[in-house]
Amino acid sequence: MSEQSTATVIGGGIAGLASATALLRAGWRVTVLERAADFTEVGAGVAITRNGMAALAALGADEAVWAAGHLTRTAGSQNRRGRWVLRLPEVPVEESPATWLCAVHRQRLHAALLQTAGGVRLVNGARVTAVDPGTAGGAPARVTWTSAEGEQTIESDLVVAADGVHSTARACLFPGVRAEYAGATSWRAVIEDTEIVDDRYIAVWGPGMEFGALRISATEVYWYGYFLAPARTVFDDELAAAREMFAGWPATVTAILAATGADDLMRHDVHHLPGGLPTYVSGRVVTVGDAAHAILPTVGQGVAGALEDAACVGRLIAEPVAAGAALAPALAAFDLARRPRCRKVARQAIIMANLGSHLGGGWRQPVRDALLRLVPAGRFTDSGLARQLVGWTPPPSPAAATSQPSPNRLH
Repeated sequence: MSEQSTATVIGGGIAGLASATALLRAGWRVTVLERAADFTEVGAGVAITRNGMAALAALGADEAVWAAGHLTRTAGSQNRRGRWVLRLPEVPVEESPATWLCAVHRQRLHAALLQTAGGVRLVNGARVTAVDPGTAGGAPARVTWTSAEGEQTIESDLVVAADGVHSTARACLFPGVRAEYAGATSWRAVIEDTEIVDDRYIAVWGPGMEFGALRISATEVYWYGYFLAPARTVFDDELAAAREMFAGWPATVTAILAATGADDLMRHDVHHLPGGLPTYVSGRVVTVGDAAHAILPTVGQGVAGALEDAACVGRLIAEPVAAGAALAPALAAFDLARRPRCRKVARQAIIMANLGSHLGGGWRQPVRDALLRLVPAGRFTDSGLARQLVGWTPPPSPAAATSQPSPNRLH
């Protein structure tokens, strides 16, 4: 291994920039290849749970993200008539950290990570065409891409494949693993609002549908409308279709839709990786984020999972190798730590989908509602199921103790 280890990160989104930051902080020389012409992010809002903020703290980015976001409390779930199905107790955030979220515009999260990745070589317009994984302890990895300057190849000690659910790097290394349509699509928007939505996040369920809204700043609200539909469904008027689909739902939902303009709205089909990858490591390549384990959005762990991956790239690979450890066992430690965790979260996402937004109509809805009302709310908070998702903390740093996020740092 060279005196200063080198890494190439494929993908300049959240998973890629977070991984680049982890490598940079450990003293690596890092190049990020991004297919788009600019380093920016397309999307609306994200909700980062406690585990995601713990990962950001390990990357030194939690303060910047708190400054860009808004403290939001998970209040529970209602049915489409506005009746509570599961209501979590309203307690101070420090007494129930499993229920708090940092809700932030996706572009502001990306900008914060771009700032923390200062010092990384950023290459735009790079369309990756081939990945040679090399051999840990042997030949270096090689990534080939084309751009306006023609075809180029880079060799490095490590490659991080972070190029999303439709990953080119994954197709090179695992050609038999492809993303599948999850049977659902989702409208999303950010609107100007100071009155309709408070500081609570409430998921509203209907037959094969879900609506949620989160405040991402004092003047902005992010909302999503998720529903089952055939792949590549098209509406002549997307906004009219959304208003019609959620007509008769709680007043907050209809008010949000009334405040949404056609230019505010976007919709994307949902894809996932059933089963994930058989291994997150191939030669000198480690695969992270949606490229490795794209899951259903029903537990809100897509971004958090990518941030966890990045923190582990730093703690389990970048720091030990920089301190003189061999790469192969470091990669094996990453796979051992991340793959079981991500598979467990993916299974929980499927369970939640079947219980909530993917549940059909008729008798299923009132039976579900009645059964959930019998479950003590504590089962879903710090002492119960939520802890399995959000109680994760980064592995200890070989050099220093892990800093922990504080839910009271919102500026």
